[in-house]
Amino acid sequence: MHGLLRLHNVLHFKTPLRVTQQGRNDPHDQGKSQIMNHSTREQFHQDFEAALAFATRLHARQVRKKTDIPYISHLIGVAGLVLEYGGNRDEAIAALLHDAIEDQAAEYAGGADQLRSDIRAQFGDKVLCIVEGCTDSETVPKPPWKQRKQHYIDHVSEVDDSTRLVSCADKLHNARAIVSDLRVLGDALFDRFGGGKQGTLWYYRSLANTFLELGNRRIAEELDRTVQVMERLAES
Repeated sequence: MHGLLRLHNVLHFKTPLRVTQQGRNDPHDQGKSQIMNHSTREQFHQDFEAALAFATRLHARQVRKKTDIPYISHLIGVAGLVLEYGGNRDEAIAALLHDAIEDQAAEYAGGADQLRSDIRAQFGDKVLCIVEGCTDSETVPKPPWKQRKQHYIDHVSEVDDSTRLVSCADKLHNARAIVSDLRVLGDALFDRFGGGKQGTLWYYRSLANTFLELGNRRIAEELDRTVQVMERLAES
């Protein structure tokens, strides 16, 4: 609930969005920046609402793994983190759509190519580039779990800063959910994941280390702290 409230405050500009000299919207920025002008705010709001509606329709029948939680909750959570950690318009919209190709291309009318075309037409080339960069795998069936996850870890070091921000926000939101559920379910939680307990811990530790090495320090540090809690809970 607190995350949704923070996202609401950012979207309605109770938390001011600042445009830095690098063009990034950073509500935490303490350097030289200027408040978004009215037309920029309005355009951002309209684009974000359109992306949220698109994502809601796209993932309408999807739920979080082994739960009844609507999947859109994850997408909203990731978008909120992106905005809180300085994301701009394209990054926030890509956060809402980051699982579109991976999870929904097979069911989309016209398939993956049409989905890509529609994302590009409605939200732009940069958004599509970020979404593609966040896609784990779109092949059916998916490659073996360990192979797929190692490829994603390696891939993180090759993408641009925008894709890395959205990817780190995605993993942070997932890691927080794991920590929350670990406190309730204990090790039984890991039965949800293809890698089991050891594989899941390896994956998130590897991701945290990789993001720390590559930049986006504040959000990477928060992911690292969350993974440390995950590791402590898993050991207890």
